[in-house]
Amino acid sequence: MFEVNEYFNGKVKSIAFNSVNGDATTGVMAAGEYTFGTSSIELMTVTNGQMQVKLPGENNWKTYQPGDTFRVEANQSFDVKMDTDIAYLCIYK
Repeated sequence: MFEVNEYFNGKVKSIAFNSVNGDATTGVMAAGEYTFGTSSIELMTVTNGQMQVKLPGENNWKTYQPGDTFRVEANQSFDVKMDTDIAYLCIYK
């Protein structure tokens, strides 16, 4: 069954499901800046919009477009920001 998650006062919403590649979420983020923590390896793919990401240990932001994927190791935190609403897919390893 699906599980609906909501974060940052409803500005980030996702639906968890079990994909052929493992546990996953697909969701949307309202324009803004957010910090996320990981408990497992995450492979996040931007599916709509443009997201700027500052990965653990990095000083600079990198821009991700639709189809771009980034990886975050387990037990880390990372920052994201966007000027418009975006959509994403996240696979957990």
